[in-house]
Amino acid sequence: MRIALMVIRCILGVPFYLIKLAYMGKHNWSLEKSYNYLRKLCIMANRKGRVTIEAHGVENIPKKDGFVFFPNHQGLYDVLAFIESSPRPFAFVAKAEVKNIILLKQVMSSLHSLSIDRSDLRKSVKVIDEMVERVSSGENFLIFAEGTRSKKGNQMNEMKGGSFKSAIKAKAPIVPCAIVDAFVPFDKSSIKKVTVKVFYLEPLYYEDYKDMSSLEIAALVKEKIQEVLDANS
Repeated sequence: MRIALMVIRCILGVPFYLIKLAYMGKHNWSLEKSYNYLRKLCIMANRKGRVTIEAHGVENIPKKDGFVFFPNHQGLYDVLAFIESSPRPFAFVAKAEVKNIILLKQVMSSLHSLSIDRSDLRKSVKVIDEMVERVSSGENFLIFAEGTRSKKGNQMNEMKGGSFKSAIKAKAPIVPCAIVDAFVPFDKSSIKKVTVKVFYLEPLYYEDYKDMSSLEIAALVKEKIQEVLDANS
């Protein structure tokens, strides 16, 4: 219902927005330029959809680019919450199954984001290698280490250790992020006003985690995020 509300209240501009997003992706606009445009669209769509984003801990985002956001995963709405709340541009990694969903497809293209087919190990390795190269060169990424969305509201699934290997190989700062009630806007059949909270937690720098296994890092990041979810649900 909320998606329909957003579309209806933005109906006159929707075709233009989709065409421009596709154009940006096709003509390789810079990530920063594409992100700034997309952020304006997200802010507008959220207002039209009666969604308020509260951002906490923005000061924890590393000052130098080349970091990776690792949030919990609640649904299709998650990325929209991050685009509005993060002043720093990022690309993201999504599962291959969603890469052809209208709007998400255009958003992925405009941000030069990556899709990963978890059933194809060889292709998955190539995606991770590309992400490592891009993060090492100063791009920021967001990846959902749970692999699939939690269907338990503000309770998490286990985070997969393999999802952290890209950050480890790039020796990049890992930024745990907690999103609270991000499942409500698109998964609940309601158009009541809703507030989604995004918490950027203190980053783990390479020196902090270099002696840890990927599974240990995953467990630590999950623990930090779940503490925030429990305190704010």
